[in-house]
Amino acid sequence: MKKDFLSITDLTTNEVWSLFELAKELKAKYVRGEAHQYLKDQTLGMVFLKPSTRTRISFEVGMFQLGGHALYLPADDIGLEKREAFSDVARVISGYVDGIMARMFGHEDIIELARYASVPVINGLTDLLHPCQVISDMFTIWEYRRTLDDLVVAYIGDGNNVANSWINMSTRLPFTFRIACPEGYEPNAEVEAYARSVNLGRVEIYREPKEAVRGAHVIYTDVWASMGQEQELEKRKKIFKNYLVDSALLSLAARDARFMHCLPAHRGDEVTHEVMESPSSLIFTQAENRMHVQKALLVMLMGKR
Repeated sequence: MKKDFLSITDLTTNEVWSLFELAKELKAKYVRGEAHQYLKDQTLGMVFLKPSTRTRISFEVGMFQLGGHALYLPADDIGLEKREAFSDVARVISGYVDGIMARMFGHEDIIELARYASVPVINGLTDLLHPCQVISDMFTIWEYRRTLDDLVVAYIGDGNNVANSWINMSTRLPFTFRIACPEGYEPNAEVEAYARSVNLGRVEIYREPKEAVRGAHVIYTDVWASMGQEQELEKRKKIFKNYLVDSALLSLAARDARFMHCLPAHRGDEVTHEVMESPSSLIFTQAENRMHVQKALLVMLMGKR
């Protein structure tokens, strides 16, 4: 029976840890230059309604390293929402490929795509969730800390798809997730309610960034206006002006705190250049780890190991 990855909640806690161990193994093989072609001759169809640098490169190169092939399918080529229904496209593509990765706007669209696809579907991003990003980021934290015991992640900014996926992560691993956001820009209420019902990790909402970061081990931020919200940027700059991550804010965190950002970043808006380039920054490590963790995910969903 095929398994999809539309949300972090599609994995059990044990599966999250298995994914991390496999990603660690694959990364080590990559560093040593060892072949690891677990998906030899398999093809991943990559549907892009939203463009992306990291998502395309990490999946495409990852499939190549696994011995497979990645097929880039931009929106204009396949005509989703224009020439053909999601249900039709899902079944057609399933006849050609071994898995589908889709980067879309509406979360309901990727649910429909997965419903009709006969091959595994991976959520590369929707307006609601960004599970590949956050599960890779948590792997990065585990990699540098060697433990997730007593972990506190402080997220500063908009309660967007990344924040929602961090909350989902708290339902699988026991850590504290704090978010500091302006009123009206909180994470999705249903996502938060589910996390509170599971009651594994802790979710805390603040208005003041200083309160959220105090003693935290990871300070995380994202752009104030996500893709598709560009017309709101100037308005959001005024609303979020006190949510800048700078060295003064970082100094309130734990002594060995690290800074993370899913990229792309608007330096000078949500974070200063100084913090981005500081020794505390993990931004490029987490970007690279997207490939290693997604390779593990591909092997888990499509492989025959």
